[in-house]
Amino acid sequence: MKYGLVMEGGAMRGLFTAGVTDILLENNINFDGACGVSAGAAFGCNYKSRQAGRVIRYNTENAHNWHYRSYRSLLLTGDLYGADFCYRKLPEELDIFDTDTFEQNPMEFYAVSTDVESGKAHYQALKDGKRKDCEWIRASASMPLASRIVKIDGHKYLDGGISDSIPLKFMQSQGYERNVVILTQPLGYVKKPYKIMPIIRASLHKYPKMIEAIEKRHYMYNAQTAYVAEQEKLGTVLVIRPPEALGIGPLERDTEQMRRVYSLGRDAGVQALASIRDFLDK
Repeated sequence: MKYGLVMEGGAMRGLFTAGVTDILLENNINFDGACGVSAGAAFGCNYKSRQAGRVIRYNTENAHNWHYRSYRSLLLTGDLYGADFCYRKLPEELDIFDTDTFEQNPMEFYAVSTDVESGKAHYQALKDGKRKDCEWIRASASMPLASRIVKIDGHKYLDGGISDSIPLKFMQSQGYERNVVILTQPLGYVKKPYKIMPIIRASLHKYPKMIEAIEKRHYMYNAQTAYVAEQEKLGTVLVIRPPEALGIGPLERDTEQMRRVYSLGRDAGVQALASIRDFLDK
């Protein structure tokens, strides 16, 4: 039986996921495969490289660095999260990503992005954690309006959360029969339609399939949370979610707020440890 880990996105809400996964790493909890969306990919890749503590460290250390995340970066580069800083300088020079461990770890790792021209999800297996893998992670985390379209191998990509926010069905289709799912919204959360659709339509007017996917995202997301709950009742899924709304925005610069959300994730991870061990032993 194959065991999987599914990680939702959510920008800085992903610090909750980082707290959970650090607890799992520190307690030597292993999976056969993992799939991350947006922040779930950008932060979750550190699970495969086995670098507990790296996510909260580089987020707090760069909280006030405009090259990392700022409206200034958006205006000057077209990316709210600076592409060159986040996906080259940071992992290669400042807080080095352990590509050797990532490559040698037998756990499969998928990053989800959305093909802009088809509006469909693309699931990319990451192999070595180097420059091209970082581009796939960037594509997964590139939010419409807040990022440039990412071009890879002749195709165009944006945020994976648009087409598959919680890729549980994908993992099941890959043979992962039992999955731990980390969500960044509390139980009962219902996603609503985007209020800024007119701006999105204008920005992506060349890509009608992408616009359609964004317009329908709340339906997709709410159906996915219902499916997760259904699978949870059947016992094929163990869900870790925050007890209440995390209350952190995508541009949060307050390091105490970052540590608060990360600590909530660690607390949730500790509370779930016994259940996870039991779940993976069955």
